[in-house]
Amino acid sequence: MTDALYAGIMSGTSLDGVDAVVAAFPKETALSFSGKDFREPFCELRGSAFVPFPAALREELFALQEAGADELARSARVANALADLYAQATQEAARQAGVEAAQLRAVGVHGQTVRHCPTEAWSCQLNNPARVAEHLGIDVVADFRSRDLAAGGQGAPLVPAFHAAMFGSAAKHRVIINIGGIANLTDLPPQGVVRGFDSGPGNVLLDTWYARHQKGAFDHDGAWAASGQSSPALLAALLNEPFFSKAPPKSTGRDLFHPAWLAAHLASFSSLSPADVQATLLQLTATSIAVAVSKEAAGSEEIFVCGGGAYNTALISALRALLAPRTVQATDALGVSAQHVEALAFAWLACETLARRPGNLPAATGAKGLRVLGAVYPGCAEPGIRDQESGGRGFV
Repeated sequence: MTDALYAGIMSGTSLDGVDAVVAAFPKETALSFSGKDFREPFCELRGSAFVPFPAALREELFALQEAGADELARSARVANALADLYAQATQEAARQAGVEAAQLRAVGVHGQTVRHCPTEAWSCQLNNPARVAEHLGIDVVADFRSRDLAAGGQGAPLVPAFHAAMFGSAAKHRVIINIGGIANLTDLPPQGVVRGFDSGPGNVLLDTWYARHQKGAFDHDGAWAASGQSSPALLAALLNEPFFSKAPPKSTGRDLFHPAWLAAHLASFSSLSPADVQATLLQLTATSIAVAVSKEAAGSEEIFVCGGGAYNTALISALRALLAPRTVQATDALGVSAQHVEALAFAWLACETLARRPGNLPAATGAKGLRVLGAVYPGCAEPGIRDQESGGRGFV
């Protein structure tokens, strides 16, 4: 049977760049997760690419996390720059897969989250999917969160259905933990309802503190954190944040866990060295995840980690200590690179949208029911502006 090729694009709250994949899905096989049974992995990774954010674009994305002057125009310019990078990453992933971008059925593009306010039923992902469609000449599926939010949900996390279809086991109770800027987990019991929610900060505070005191964007292998001593008093103060005790469904982002939030807590701990603060922030990520697993997935046996945090040696060691006797491994052990899981999820969501099948799980988002997610921007016969210079790029 001929496979259909879909691309998936993800640029997460870590603000490091764009991950792209090209994956093959069986054309005539229903892909939706039923909520009752599990199957073997149903998609095959054919190609992947990573395109880092230019420094100016990254700085502007950080700035747009907070209110500022001329936000509408600045956001529009950033959306155009992101669209150019999304198209570039898709083209590179297609080349790695040995195909032209025009041969792809569609690309799922999440966009870059800069504000997330589910309590007011909105979330803002910067993107210009029409521009991506012009670049590539294929269908673009975007704006995945809006329909779930309109149905009373959090609009996030949207990956649990994919986690279930890709990693579920009829024999083992598994939990998938995605550690990007924010950490989220998916509970995959052999029987029963699949659930998912954000547990709290992943890399967001670690990266922020590291960039302030060290050279570079992130703490390689958690080495700097490992050089410090975690402060039990500061950790307790940080864990007192009401979000941690809130029952799922729940989601969060940089709107809550931002530099000012951290600074307010550090005001009473000025004697701590920067390395000790980093060690405590690593324990905050590990402890909030472990508490969430123990409370919401108490019977779990196997933990699989994806996202950038899967490569933080010190963080994984902390998780293993806190979650024992459960095993903790990267999703690579299940045949899928931890770096590619989220982008694959949005390739799958694009496939589901075009087939008019639901992509959300109400038990994860809190929506009133299953919904078909996303908006479709049809491709065109010719790639349009793909090879032209654009005066509006600004950050590329």
